[in-house]
Amino acid sequence: MTRDNIRGKSAIVGMATAGVGEAPGFSAIELIGQSAVKAVHDAGLKLQDIDGVFAATSNHAYPTMSVVEYLGLRPRFFDGTNVGGSSFEMHLLQATLALEAGLCDAALVCYGSNQRTAGGGLVSMSEPQWHETPYKPRHPITAYALAASRHMAEFGTAREDLAEVALAARGWANLNPEAFARGPLSKDDVLSARMISDPLSKADCCLVTDGAAACVLVRADRARDLPGKPVYFLGGGGANYHRSIVAMPDLTTTAAAESGPRAMEMAGVGHDELDLLMLYDAFTITTILFLEDLGFCPKGEGGRFVRDGRIAPGGELAVNTNGGGLSCVHPGMYGLFLIAEAVAQIRGEAGARQQEECNLALCHGNGGTLSSQCTVVLGSEAAL
Repeated sequence: MTRDNIRGKSAIVGMATAGVGEAPGFSAIELIGQSAVKAVHDAGLKLQDIDGVFAATSNHAYPTMSVVEYLGLRPRFFDGTNVGGSSFEMHLLQATLALEAGLCDAALVCYGSNQRTAGGGLVSMSEPQWHETPYKPRHPITAYALAASRHMAEFGTAREDLAEVALAARGWANLNPEAFARGPLSKDDVLSARMISDPLSKADCCLVTDGAAACVLVRADRARDLPGKPVYFLGGGGANYHRSIVAMPDLTTTAAAESGPRAMEMAGVGHDELDLLMLYDAFTITTILFLEDLGFCPKGEGGRFVRDGRIAPGGELAVNTNGGGLSCVHPGMYGLFLIAEAVAQIRGEAGARQQEECNLALCHGNGGTLSSQCTVVLGSEAAL
């Protein structure tokens, strides 16, 4: 099996979210269960049809075991790869390989967290890094503030540029009834927000919410016989240079510079063919970094690229149309919600924020402190 012969060989046939925003009284596994049951139903399947399970959570040391037990599944293949928020983009690639190899016939990818109502904050769930600990960082925000500061120093990026990302996200969220943070937001609001870790203010930081998401994949030949509009896996790639932010080779360049081209080459698509970008926006700086590293503008030009509402509703480039992690949902790990929005857009189910034409979407996941980068390209049948 080569990368050339897995393009279009699997498809997402079921997709669902649950508990987005606040879900008081529900545990993480209960939220996962809700989204999984809904996704399986959306696919026109039954739970007993699921024989592949892919999961990563911040609540369970053994996520696939927990999901299998809770849902009463008996999978033939399972994988609990956890590379942070990008895990689920990687799971799509792994599930496609497992399906194509005949190791399973229906794969469930799932995630859930009750981070907000359980009292979780924006803190790292990672092990301490001995070379960072003496400086008392407040991770993950300290790491991202480092990257933002370096980008500003090297390329002249301004806080006003970061604010453009937050404003665009809120603009899209205001078109999404499921988004947790809706309502007016001005540039002055962003710039005057309480500073958390210079140069990142509260408005530059993602939400802390509850939420779960799940999707079901099958082989492409089976997808056409199921009730929902299939969304095909066209390409995927990952890259990882470091674990600790102080070991990052260059604070202004992420491994997305490798994962993106790998995914797009497998998919056989160019930048101008993509109708939608779903970029992991844990902080405003990440959107700028990923626009650069994925090749949508030159390195150092990201701040200028997002000015004047370019990625906001009505702008030239549709980015994070659900409102992103900044204004829609961010329950610890956000990567599966990128996929959920791409599926909604390609199926034509995105309501007021629906793009006129959406046949190709790129989803880019980020894990750790700009550490794990995973990119996938999804498409409609017209894109095959």
